[in-house]
Amino acid sequence: MMTQRGAVGSVVLTAVALTAGAGVAAAAPAPAKAASMSHGKVTDNLYMSLGDFEDATSGENPKVKAMIDRTDIGGVQVVVPWKALEGKKGEYKWSRLDNALKYLQERHKKLFVQVQDRFFDVAMKDANVPQYVKDEGGVAPTIDENPDNPTTRGAMVAQWNKDVRADFQAMLKAMAGKFDGQLAGVNLPETAVEVDTKTDQTTYTSKSYIDAEIDNMRYGKKVFTKTQFIQYINFLPDDDDHKRMKEMFDLARDKKIGIGGPDTLPDRKYQMENSYKFLHEYKEALPLVAMAVQEPDINAKDPKTGKPYTRTRFTDFAHDYLGARHMFWTTEADWLQKPAA
Repeated sequence: MMTQRGAVGSVVLTAVALTAGAGVAAAAPAPAKAASMSHGKVTDNLYMSLGDFEDATSGENPKVKAMIDRTDIGGVQVVVPWKALEGKKGEYKWSRLDNALKYLQERHKKLFVQVQDRFFDVAMKDANVPQYVKDEGGVAPTIDENPDNPTTRGAMVAQWNKDVRADFQAMLKAMAGKFDGQLAGVNLPETAVEVDTKTDQTTYTSKSYIDAEIDNMRYGKKVFTKTQFIQYINFLPDDDDHKRMKEMFDLARDKKIGIGGPDTLPDRKYQMENSYKFLHEYKEALPLVAMAVQEPDINAKDPKTGKPYTRTRFTDFAHDYLGARHMFWTTEADWLQKPAA
């Protein structure tokens, strides 16, 4: 079983483990020919939770507020938990996104939204999803047994339950009705996950999980017709031959769905054997590739130098090898602590 990535609570940055279980290495099948995409230069954006964004814009965190106004920052990706968008079933709440969009538009910046349905290092009862989803048994326990970090437990929405997924997709549809064409991008989070099958009561299987991820990809693209819809892909459970990952990349190519990832880790073995090889092979056929550099990434060691990655190394690899046009940076990145060039 593939181990899921690192851990964080639902109201702070999504953290990342620096390695993850990987399938058997194999060359990614070349995608069918498609019109070549022009990747242009990389646009740098900030990455933070919605709560952190609100702390910055309210003045409680003036340091990050100043980062948003930097001339070399194109926008912000905010991580928004499902609960922040829906209270009671079918009762949607858009005020926080409205405020974020207005703030950034006034500064000629773009807003990307990551809709979060999985939470690391948090008890199931504290998962940041609508209460009715919990009451209906729509949350599954997860476990991170990554050897580089202490074992942590978390929770995620049981998307493989068709009724739960219907509620999630109803929220996406309502969100698209409100914001399609105004947001620069909407993405679903990483695919790496390990459900704790010893305590799970949602009838999870790796097949049903991946099927649900693919269904959400299709649906997100269907309802977001003007805003670029993006799926983050890094690892998949029980996909050692990578057939399911190829299926997801083929779908992205054919339906013009953007692809991204929660970590930029140049030449990191496990990433190179999984989603990175597909990003590299398909980069000319995808409408958009967007990669994040999160806090653990900036402390990771470059296999080529044995030292932490540099900004140039992150950017060159993301652009040249993965085809990225947008990068989302943790506010802890060293170059953001210095004045804009």
